Amino acid sequence: MRKTVKFGGSSLADAEHVQKVVDIIKADPSRLYVIPSAPGRRFKGDVKVTDMLIKCFEIQKHDSDQGREYFKKIEERYNEIIRDLGLDFSLENEYRTIISRMEEGLSREYLVSRGEYLCGRLLSKILDYPFLDPEECIRFDARGQFDENLTYAAFEKFSGMEKFVMPGFYGANESGRTRTFSRGGSDITGSIVSKAMNVDVYENWTDVSGFLVADPNIIDDPGSVREVSYGELRELSYMGAQVFHEEAIFPARSAGIPINIKNTNRPQDVGSWILPDDQITGKHAFITGITGKKGFVAMSFEKDIGSDRLTFGRKILQVFEEAMVMVEHVPSSIGTMTVVVSADEIKGKEESILRRIRREIDPYSMKVERNLALVAVVGQRIADVIGSTYQILKAIADQNIGVRLVIQGVNEITLIVGVDEKDFEKTVECLYEYRQKAEKEQSEVD
Repeated sequence: MRKTVKFGGSSLADAEHVQKVVDIIKADPSRLYVIPSAPGRRFKGDVKVTDMLIKCFEIQKHDSDQGREYFKKIEERYNEIIRDLGLDFSLENEYRTIISRMEEGLSREYLVSRGEYLCGRLLSKILDYPFLDPEECIRFDARGQFDENLTYAAFEKFSGMEKFVMPGFYGANESGRTRTFSRGGSDITGSIVSKAMNVDVYENWTDVSGFLVADPNIIDDPGSVREVSYGELRELSYMGAQVFHEEAIFPARSAGIPINIKNTNRPQDVGSWILPDDQITGKHAFITGITGKKGFVAMSFEKDIGSDRLTFGRKILQVFEEAMVMVEHVPSSIGTMTVVVSADEIKGKEESILRRIRREIDPYSMKVERNLALVAVVGQRIADVIGSTYQILKAIADQNIGVRLVIQGVNEITLIVGVDEKDFEKTVECLYEYRQKAEKEQSEVD
């Protein structure tokens, strides 16, 4: 058995947590490839190291002396861990290198990635594992996109390494410039390493015992799911569940590597297993999870399309693409298309997009709905239960919640319901109650 283990920021926030991480790794000799994030919050109101580095960069741009002074606060986060663990080494050489780069004029991505880099150096020294810098093998193309072919080719020269510590979140392009994944990207690094090193299991350690059925900030003690398919996890992660980065699914999925979500504070818990559909071993829940997000805008366009039928949708989507606005969902019917986007994405661009669409397709109706929340009900077995969509929508209607939008793909793994933001929490609550009732009834039948 060979494992990759990735530890999130909450698992590395302070000396106590770092010691837990070290103990977890040493407790299982199959934990060979270690991927750390940057230290997270130590307490409520604390600041994550990554956010400190972002602030440091902004200060550095305007005042280099103040930037170097602020960086001392970041140094102290690591020095505190070293002192509290009673270790006899320092990271001073690493600090000096970073400060030197700051004085030369550095990129934002380089500085922001130093949280993971320093944590990797720290764990490498404690564990006495070799340190492998991801800039040596994780490649990005000229557009800043992950380059799969170059990455796995670069990993070939490290294939004989029996163990290593590799910081998460970043890599480099062919010219050596540091590039980062989106926030939470250490999950992606762990998945890439798992595939590249051909491991048997990818353990992803966080501060919850697996994948929760619903947001614990809304539902009291919602419980975790024992087994989740790759497809379900991707849908849940994309729609707001924050345990695992949605893009991290792909490398592990393509290699058929199981992912185990585990709790650093309760390592004895089984956690949740993310598996291919054909490896789901237990009785799979009707509804695996319920999640969602606020902050969406729905823009609807209607036209008697006639001869424009072939180009109607393309022209609308092209406007959003050229405005650099990511489209989330596109429910449509003949002559009508609704484009759902993040309110943050479209901020400052709405009027220009509407003007351009008016010019391109001349719709006779345009409607913009704001303050929209999307709630996703995800489950591999939803398609197997006749009337499940009706029952889910009825559970919402029974609570006098107005449904403004319904989206469901042909695979029926996910049903997305749009509601007013003010009804978001209430919608999650009623769907969780419906899920619990449905599971209880099914268990009584079995």
